[in-house]
Amino acid sequence: MTSKTQGYIFALLAITIFSLQDAISKHLASTYPPIFVTMIRYWAFAIFTVLLASKMRGGLKATARTKRPFLQVTRGVLLAVQVVLAITCFAIIGLARSQAIFSATPILIALLAMPILGERVGWRRWAAIGAGLFGVLLILKPEGELFDVKLLLAIISCFNFAFYVIATRLVSRDDSSMTSFFYTGVVGAIIMTTIGPFYWSWMSAADWGWMAVVCMTSISSHYFLIRAYDLLDAAAVQPLTYLSLVYASIIGVTIYDETLSLNMIIGSAIVVAAGIFTVWREHVVGRRTAAATN
Repeated sequence: MTSKTQGYIFALLAITIFSLQDAISKHLASTYPPIFVTMIRYWAFAIFTVLLASKMRGGLKATARTKRPFLQVTRGVLLAVQVVLAITCFAIIGLARSQAIFSATPILIALLAMPILGERVGWRRWAAIGAGLFGVLLILKPEGELFDVKLLLAIISCFNFAFYVIATRLVSRDDSSMTSFFYTGVVGAIIMTTIGPFYWSWMSAADWGWMAVVCMTSISSHYFLIRAYDLLDAAAVQPLTYLSLVYASIIGVTIYDETLSLNMIIGSAIVVAAGIFTVWREHVVGRRTAAATN
């Protein structure tokens, strides 16, 4: 089995497990405060990152060494907020519709990369961005309904995650991916532990079982994603992440009785196509720039 094949397998495992995690998180967040659910999830995540960092060359001290401490902490805070927002969206908006809006993140990243990272965007990516935003508008306005104010939460979540990715790109210029991963888990756990106890709720025995599954899926999905990025380029992994929209639609319809409007299906298809093109085009431009530099 080639390393590239293994990379695709790891990516598919990560995306599938992330989708199962989202489905269980929706169940828990419908009964318990999302901040509380996120705190427990981050405890498991932080333990995993610390154990992983301790096994790296140089141990915890070397892994925790960063040239961009403020930016690393900012990333950790942004992702912790993102998890809370996403879980809340799953509970009050639905899995399928939330993921449909979240699928616009690569388009927002391309839009924000211009003023923040100084990246230049040609007419092809501008066209993809425009098409993607049109697709989002279709998702936000189902047939015969007024705009649902709750959808603003998903839009805020989408922008929040886009800023997290932009911050990750900035910090990757100076720090290793393992250092960034370490700060993601530890900072998030610290932030949630300062807030989460105020939302403490006693779970039923069955829901503690589901919470344990969420923690295990959180650890395994991140591990598989790390392995995937070790073997594949980001441009190869990103298109596969849109499978989460397919998974969310299937789970939402079959388990949670969610409905898919025609506007939402068409809008999602447009957003996914625009997002894949945007990621591919960034990859092409990046390779040309690297070749010209060398």
